[in-house]
Amino acid sequence: MSAEEVFIGSIDQGTTSTRFIIYDRSASPIGSHQLEFTQFYPQSGWVEHDPMEILESVRACVSKAVDKATAAGHNVDNGLKAIGLTNQRETTVVWSKSTGLPLYNASVDGCPKLEKGLPGGRTHFVETCGLPISTYFSAVKLLWLLENVDAVKEAVKKGDALFGTIDTWLIWNLTGGTDNGLHVTDVSNASRTMLMNLKTLAWDKPTLDTLGIAAEVLPKIVSNAEIIGNIGKGWPVTGIPISGCLGDQHAAMVGQACRKGEAKSTYGTGAFILLNTGEEVIKSNHGLLSTLAYKLGPKAPANYALEGSIAIAGAAVQWLRDSLGLIKSASEIEELALQVDSTGGVYFVPAFNGLFAPWWRDDARGICIGITRFTNKSHIARAVLESMCFQVKDVLDSMNKDAGEKGEAKNAKGEFSLRVDGGATVNNLLMQIQADILGTPVIRPADIEATALGAAYAAGLAVGIWTENEIFSTGEKMKKDTTFHPVLAEELRKKKVASWCKAVERTFDLADLSL
Repeated sequence: MSAEEVFIGSIDQGTTSTRFIIYDRSASPIGSHQLEFTQFYPQSGWVEHDPMEILESVRACVSKAVDKATAAGHNVDNGLKAIGLTNQRETTVVWSKSTGLPLYNASVDGCPKLEKGLPGGRTHFVETCGLPISTYFSAVKLLWLLENVDAVKEAVKKGDALFGTIDTWLIWNLTGGTDNGLHVTDVSNASRTMLMNLKTLAWDKPTLDTLGIAAEVLPKIVSNAEIIGNIGKGWPVTGIPISGCLGDQHAAMVGQACRKGEAKSTYGTGAFILLNTGEEVIKSNHGLLSTLAYKLGPKAPANYALEGSIAIAGAAVQWLRDSLGLIKSASEIEELALQVDSTGGVYFVPAFNGLFAPWWRDDARGICIGITRFTNKSHIARAVLESMCFQVKDVLDSMNKDAGEKGEAKNAKGEFSLRVDGGATVNNLLMQIQADILGTPVIRPADIEATALGAAYAAGLAVGIWTENEIFSTGEKMKKDTTFHPVLAEELRKKKVASWCKAVERTFDLADLSL
């Protein structure tokens, strides 16, 4: 291989694992490595990670991926031009500036409610940040740490505390840590904290004052595509610029080349649907979030989005495997579900810890209804797959109501198409069910790892490897895509959707069942 080869690296730090992927100039992966890390459950509904374990997983993945690409004949040492970073959003870390050590585990979920003391209640900050008050967002977790963890309280008093989401934690360590590491975040991750003003793209002082959060603990906000800093000593690669940073769902928007009016759904542990609304912030009246899509450069315009987050998608398949033992591996669910041609009237609503968009019901709990003596495990497996697709439809229907017909880009046939990515999309049955339930085409790209690809695109854009036109030119890419067209009769589709809505309503007010 030639020394003139050009490569871009992408750190993809997800909810349960870390990956490092190396792409060539054609955006094809030439080496990758992935590691899972531990999830901790200190009590019901709480999830935590060890920030140090995440850090070491990045180190190991970068080293192994470089080794693999080199062994395949690629001159990565000379050709690696930049690194992009994408991460699980909202997960909160507070660490010591002087020691570099986290002051508590990274908090993923499970913090108390805040809205009781605010005049606007749950929607108190929506006007500025686009988000309702929820345990899902970083500010609520930070407040809990400030109130309940003595080490955090003391560090803030001494001016020794740094706050950040996982991107901030990783960049600080990658660029030097205690030796002048850079304390930054990007606009997409900042938009998920509840603390950033969506219009000014800066920390919102009235919000900080209301919550009692010191601006000094917050990182500097940068765009998604610019040279942030170089990787420091002690890492498998050094001196390489970090030039792309996006929250995972925003990275997938870039990886899927979603322009105004286009939407994507990423299927992982949960599912995340975003509709690009262009340079306009659209306020949702139907349970969605207004958020930033991406800002591809310091002087580039910001694109905004409507987002709906589904808590349980692929996690329901894991539940079938790990808790019920109906399947031995996640991939087996497709074969099991294909043994029947319908769910036999069974509906499964995976509200294990409440429902996110568009319902936002913390009191909801999972149910499986419509069971008869005829029901077998294949019906339940198919109902689990359908549950993901119904939830995506709920979100897209709400987006259509908020953005209106003009808010969706359509093809020459007048069809709106949903772009999909994420590990679960290898399941062809799932994708066909999704098309049938939506009544619109579903497009799966050749590279379903759009999150990592989006971070690579942003990094490459910042250092001149790609132009924005190249990234968003979908002509050649579409030739390699797979499109699933709906085949379900419209009348049956409507009946199934109505039954699903009835099932969802049955999940409400069930939180006290655990008492």
